[in-house]
Amino acid sequence: MRIYAAGVEGRGMSLPEIVSEHLGDEEPVAEVALGGDDLLLVTPTRTLVYRAEGLLSDESVEELPHAVECITIENGRRKATLVLDYGIDGEKSITLPKGKLDEVLHPMLAGVLDAKGITEPGESVKRTFRFSELTLIVTSQRVVKHIGQPVWDEEFEEYPFEEVTDLAFEPGNVATSVVLTVSDHQERFKAPNDDARMVEAALKDAILTYYDVPNIEAFRALSADEDAEPADASSSSPFGDGPDLFGNDEDEQDDEADEEPDTDRIVEQVTNEEYYGAKGEGELDTASDSDPNTASTESDADLAAEVSALREEIERQRADLDRQSELIDQLIEELRVGR
Repeated sequence: MRIYAAGVEGRGMSLPEIVSEHLGDEEPVAEVALGGDDLLLVTPTRTLVYRAEGLLSDESVEELPHAVECITIENGRRKATLVLDYGIDGEKSITLPKGKLDEVLHPMLAGVLDAKGITEPGESVKRTFRFSELTLIVTSQRVVKHIGQPVWDEEFEEYPFEEVTDLAFEPGNVATSVVLTVSDHQERFKAPNDDARMVEAALKDAILTYYDVPNIEAFRALSADEDAEPADASSSSPFGDGPDLFGNDEDEQDDEADEEPDTDRIVEQVTNEEYYGAKGEGELDTASDSDPNTASTESDADLAAEVSALREEIERQRADLDRQSELIDQLIEELRVGR
C-alpha cells in the first residue's frame, strides 16, 4: 500500500519509545497530529493511536487492525468518533478533532482496501472523498464507491480502469453528475459542485496516467469502434442519477450559526447601546446640528475607535473561552476512557 497526499517518507520525526515498540519492523505510511503530543500513525496493516501523558493518565498506544467489517462516524460539536466494527470481535473507536477526520480517513481507508485484498500490491490510493452518504476512493487502478450511512462496509462497488471506456461530467444546479462508462453500461454518481472540480481532476489524472494518454479525447479514441453499438445510456442504478446524497445542509448551517456568535452584530449592538444610551432615546447631538462637517467627523472617528476596541476584546474573550473549552473537553475525554 502506498499513500498519496497524506503519506510520509520513512519516519520524519523522533517517535516516543512506546510507539517504536508497537511499530516493530513496520514503517508508518502516514502520521497525523491529533493535538498536543497525541499522534495517529497508519501502517499497511493497522492504525496506532498514541496518547501522551495527560492530566489524569499515563502515555498509551492503542492498535486498530485494518481488517474491519464496517466503519461509521459519530459527529459531535468539536470532536468526531470513528467506530470500527470487527464483527464477532467487537468494536473499537477513535475520538479525534473534527478538523482531522478527513486526514485520518484517507490513509485508514487505504489500509482497509489493502487488508481486504481490493487493491493490488503497488497500487496507490490517490484521493479519498466523502460527500454525505457517498464515499469515493480513487486509486491508480480503479474507483471504489460506497453509498450508505457507514463510511465503509462490505456493500461497496469498484470500477477497474481496464473496464472504463469513457468519463464525462454533467453540471447541475447543486451537484455534478460523474458518468463512468464501464464496459457496455454507464455508472453515475453525484459530487457537490463545490468539490466537483477536485473529483474531476482526480479521476482524469488517474485514468489518463493509467492509459498513458495526454487527454480525455485520446483516451476515448483508444476504445472507439465505429461498428460497435452505442453504449446503453441508462444508468444501472435504480435511482437514475443516484440518490440525493447531500441532503439539506441548512440544519447543519443553523447549528453552526448557533455555536459561533456573530461578532459584527454583537459589536454593533453594544456600540449602539453605549453611544445612543448616553444621549437618551430620540435625543440628537446638538454639536452635529450646528457643525455637521466637524462635530460628525469627530464622532465617527471616536465610534470607529470604540468599535475596534470592542472587537479586540470580544476576540480575546473568545480565545480564552476556546482554550478553556479544549481543556474541559480533554478532561471529559480522559474521564470517559478511564485515563
